Amino acid sequence: MAFPVLTTGINNAAVFGSYSNASDYLTHSQHSQGKPASAAQVFTAGCFSGLVQVRLQAQSVYKGIFHCVIKTYSHEGLRGFFKGMAFPVLTTGINNAAVFGSYSNASDYLTHSQHSQGKPASAAQVFTAGCFSGLVQVLACAPIDLVKVRLQGQTSARYRGPVHCVTVILRAEGLRGLFRGGLALALRDIPCYGFYFLPYEVIRKVLTENGKEPGTFAVLIAGGVAGVVSWAIATPMDVVKARLQMSGAGGRKYSGVLHCMRVSVREEGVKVFSKGLLLNSLRAFPVNAITFLSYESLMKIFYPPASHS
Repeated sequence: MAFPVLTTGINNAAVFGSYSNASDYLTHSQHSQGKPASAAQVFTAGCFSGLVQVRLQAQSVYKGIFHCVIKTYSHEGLRGFFKGMAFPVLTTGINNAAVFGSYSNASDYLTHSQHSQGKPASAAQVFTAGCFSGLVQVLACAPIDLVKVRLQGQTSARYRGPVHCVTVILRAEGLRGLFRGGLALALRDIPCYGFYFLPYEVIRKVLTENGKEPGTFAVLIAGGVAGVVSWAIATPMDVVKARLQMSGAGGRKYSGVLHCMRVSVREEGVKVFSKGLLLNSLRAFPVNAITFLSYESLMKIFYPPASHS
């Protein structure tokens, strides 16, 4: 469990350094001079992608990424893109600990009888361990995700910050309110974390020579592809989750997952379930490539290959 917390800084750098159009725009004048993006520019690009994704999915008033960016800027200014960012940054360690810690423990449990024989985990075992990590993540982080979506999705000053947001939710809806959208979150995360770790393990193995440790290239490619695959599968339910979480906070009222899906399809068509997919994919490859690279690097430090011989 200690490992994921240690990787928080690296993971945050990956998130805020996502390869978005905002980053290209902010640094276009520097490319010809060979200058890299500054920390402030990288941070700003990350804020753009997170907030825009939530608003595209939760609200039907936006025609696309750039329309959302323009409307947000015209109504709220540059400051509007930073709404709700401090809270998810401060809680990234909890998310990482829940996912990677539970995956490692589940994988060890499922394969403990194979270690002495030197057999790797099967695809079914990797998928099962990934699904378990998704379940743990839902139980541990559902309230965190709700508060993040509420803060980023608000277009008026309904919430002054994460503490005020939690207080308002508890007062209006009770403890149960903190888990609004929890079923949609579970339907998104449980299978998708299975499809997150499975492609990673398979691709990493394909790109690694027999008897050798996976190299940096193999880890980066496998991690990046795993991120894109998992988000491609997760995005439809991510849309439903965001809409359910905003229900009761100025958003449209939905009675549940199926009702939200029916209403969304009736009013916006099936394409509604692809909202945020482009933004998720642009961000997913670099973020997850670096996340898995840090994972493998630190695992080698804490558990050197020689110790297993």
